[in-house]
Amino acid sequence: MTNSSLDAPARTAVEQCMNLQPTESCAIVTDDNRQAIGEALYAVASEITDDAVLLRYPPGDQHGEEPPEPIAAAIKHSDVVLAPTTKSLSHTTARVEAIEAGARMATLPGITDGVFLMGLDADYERIREECANVLAQVEDAEEIRVTSPQGTDITFVPGDREWIEDTGIVHEAGEFSNLPAGEVFVSPETADGTVVVDGTMMPHGQLEDGHTVEFAVEDGTVTSIEDEGLREEVEAAAAEAGDDAYNLAELGIGTNVAVADLVGSVLLDEKAGGTVHIAIGDDHGIGGDIEVPIHLDGILTEPTVYADGEEVTLPTADR
Repeated sequence: MTNSSLDAPARTAVEQCMNLQPTESCAIVTDDNRQAIGEALYAVASEITDDAVLLRYPPGDQHGEEPPEPIAAAIKHSDVVLAPTTKSLSHTTARVEAIEAGARMATLPGITDGVFLMGLDADYERIREECANVLAQVEDAEEIRVTSPQGTDITFVPGDREWIEDTGIVHEAGEFSNLPAGEVFVSPETADGTVVVDGTMMPHGQLEDGHTVEFAVEDGTVTSIEDEGLREEVEAAAAEAGDDAYNLAELGIGTNVAVADLVGSVLLDEKAGGTVHIAIGDDHGIGGDIEVPIHLDGILTEPTVYADGEEVTLPTADR
């Protein structure tokens, strides 16, 4: 696939989502596996501003791993940052410090050409409206309960932590988004119950029909994992970072109504309108206090969500 075929989604990202201006600096951060998308974004950015750079480094080993120091320094001193990388920079200190310094940034972790084309072919103003509707239903609730026909039944207590909208519209200094975007999420103070993932979850990708990934949560900590692949991923992170790797990190609700079907990419699938995703591991970049080199999202395709006992009206994907 040539860069020219990626021009339209690149323009959506740079112009509509980031609103890059001629007076601003822009850093495109990519790696050896995502170079075509990085170059497409750079081509659009360099049409708008003379202060655009393309930075490339070898792919990291795992999501949440810190980038090389020169990359961290560059994004901290840029006005606009777009990061199409194999491994996610979303849950890194480098990203947090860049935002605190005033950069506005969007990460595109695990992005592929197909996901780039599909996920950025969307009306992000409508997605922003869907986010606002979900946020209004959940932001003041003391408890959020999620159930599913597959067996999920878990209750979250957000406590004093704020819900965050990932609208894809990143126009103000210090704002951050994932692209493709479309979710409302929180890092809860605690949670208890059972999660049964039936959609997409690493290390499997999209789960086949009848295959689910189940784990139990007590007092905000994952206490058992039925799936061997997921268990090994978390155990490996715990060997490096300790038991914080078992942290129940996130509850998110997908609001991207342009995503009608799961494709096996967590980046895109967690945004699908009407889905819920629940993550294990790092939450320090989304309002929590746990910093570990792992953040694994599992997507539920048929959730029912209750805010203080009232059922939440979820977005419906366009079909």
